Amino acid sequence: MRLRFLWPGPTKNVELRGLQGQYLDKIGRLAVAELVETRTVRGMSERAGGKIQEIEAQGLEKHLLNDYIICLSDKGKEMSSVELAAFLERLAGESPRPIAFVVGGFLGLAERILRRAQTRLALSRMTLSHELCRVVLLEQVYRSLTIMKGQRYAK
Repeated sequence: MRLRFLWPGPTKNVELRGLQGQYLDKIGRLAVAELVETRTVRGMSERAGGKIQEIEAQGLEKHLLNDYIICLSDKGKEMSSVELAAFLERLAGESPRPIAFVVGGFLGLAERILRRAQTRLALSRMTLSHELCRVVLLEQVYRSLTIMKGQRYAK
């Protein structure tokens, strides 16, 4: 299974970046994993939200090739950890294509990126910061991989 995680810009919060690295290392022991941090916008006001999303979308699109695309969205499907594991296992069995998880910046994803997704996934009905969302996603993917491999994971 080949997994790709894409989002605009690096994680700025040092503690979250550390957790992100830990989970990427753990995932890398169970699957081929790649993190792609694309171009982010600096110096623009949030009032230019559409322009910010457009620039971030251009950066993300350059890296979305033949992937099965899963976009994180507050309007996406919620799954339990066991359901996510079963979903990923089914995807891996159906196609050798990489699975790309796409997380937006602080304004979310442009609509055209969301339309490209084969699946929209919600981590929670609550609003999470985009940087915390990255860590939660990585933790849940790691948990799913351990479930798929029949390994014990501390609860």
